[in-house]
Amino acid sequence: MSFHLVNLEEVRKEIVEEIKSDIDAGRLYISDRLNDEGRRKYPDLLLEAAQSGNIESFIDSLGMQYFKTHYLKRRPKGGYTKAKMPRNPNITLCEGEFNRFYIRAVCVKALNTGQKFVTAYRARPSTNPRPESIAIEEKQFDAEMLLKDLRNNIGVDTALGLPPGPNSGMSAKL
Repeated sequence: MSFHLVNLEEVRKEIVEEIKSDIDAGRLYISDRLNDEGRRKYPDLLLEAAQSGNIESFIDSLGMQYFKTHYLKRRPKGGYTKAKMPRNPNITLCEGEFNRFYIRAVCVKALNTGQKFVTAYRARPSTNPRPESIAIEEKQFDAEMLLKDLRNNIGVDTALGLPPGPNSGMSAKL
């Protein structure tokens, strides 16, 4: 199931600018699940997907060879244990981060064209959507507040709840 980012072609320039801004500021989220080669290649592969591709091309370029075989998993009662890497961390990372930059770009475009709000929508179909996703579907978000939220909460859940966690399939449109 693929993402349908309805305003992708309209906001490509803004996506690239948002990514470059994070790279220049040294705040681009780099997953600790990436291996050394993955950490080196990730920024360029993300930029390439933003310039001429999409989430699917990003997933294809950031294959499993760029990920560690194991990662530290938090135990419920405290501490960590070494766990085998899931079979698709590249999908989760690529969908999540590309979508976050896409939403930021939608907010920038909205603000630059005099629109105060952007609208949450389901960008990837889900047979069993989470209640928090259903709750924000077609909800209007203040573009300036959402943009600040996404810029300030790199690699973590946002305060405003868009997107509502990994694998939600939710995005924003003009």
